Amino acid sequence: MHYDYKPQGVCARMIHFDLDDQGCIHNVSFESGCNGNLKAISKLVEGKKAGEIADILEGNTCGFRGTSCADQFSKALKQAI
Repeated sequence: MHYDYKPQGVCARMIHFDLDDQGCIHNVSFESGCNGNLKAISKLVEGKKAGEIADILEGNTCGFRGTSCADQFSKALKQAI
């Protein structure tokens, strides 16, 4: 199943990802944001269980913000599962 998530309070404008029937993450991409870091996150989470990744990334902050693109991705994953 494909998901599109509009994050709040971060530089990324949209997060796209797929979850397979076993709840594993595939094809993660972010629109805008810190290009290199977000590409790295996408590679690191490929094929991993959505719930585990959501728990790991939840609460991560960026600078003065109370959230981050990784934290917003965790929210997207939790919403999807």
